Amino acid sequence: MGFEKEYQAFMNAHLQARTGERLRRLQEGHNHAEILFLRQVWWPLFNHFRYLHPEYEVDDFKDGIRYLDFAYIRPAIRICFEIDGYGPHLRNISRWQFSDSLERQNQLVIDGWTVIRFSYDQVKEHPRRCQQIVQQVIGRWLGNELDQTALTILEKEVLRLAIQKGESITPIEVEKYLKLSDKTVKKILSHLVDKKMLIPASGTVRIRSYRLGEQIKRPIY
Repeated sequence: MGFEKEYQAFMNAHLQARTGERLRRLQEGHNHAEILFLRQVWWPLFNHFRYLHPEYEVDDFKDGIRYLDFAYIRPAIRICFEIDGYGPHLRNISRWQFSDSLERQNQLVIDGWTVIRFSYDQVKEHPRRCQQIVQQVIGRWLGNELDQTALTILEKEVLRLAIQKGESITPIEVEKYLKLSDKTVKKILSHLVDKKMLIPASGTVRIRSYRLGEQIKRPIY
């Protein structure tokens, strides 16, 4: 399915699972900026919304409740994605409110969350850069997951390089990274293409660059 159908199914599932204040918050707090993030940043990367929770409820450090724009939750990983608009409410924020916002973020980090914040303008004007940041932060987890796969040490290192970079890699970059000959690197890259871990990003007869394949970008879970 395309974005619209998947998005509607995603939202309907969360709406049906919530009641009371949690439901109201999702209905009123999930707006244009959050939808734009899903459309321009998240969807082009993953083509699904699994493990992503909109308007996710967390305990506040002052014994209250706060909501995260998005929470990405999988075993051993919790990432908070916030999309911050620059409007009158932000320009007129008080010193107390500013301090409270910082304290809230610090508490999330203390509680084991990775916090990633984008401005609305970044999401709108520079979605590719936002995609790279999302891919890199989630790639930290995927990089650890590689240790559980049937790959050689060198193959894992090539994939870690691609995950860390967040964009296509070239054979020359791999040669410098692994300090290996071009012949050996071409063989490693060819094996990763055969395993669908990498796919050619540019070039046909002679491949000039490679990017992560669906096996890595969209692991089965």
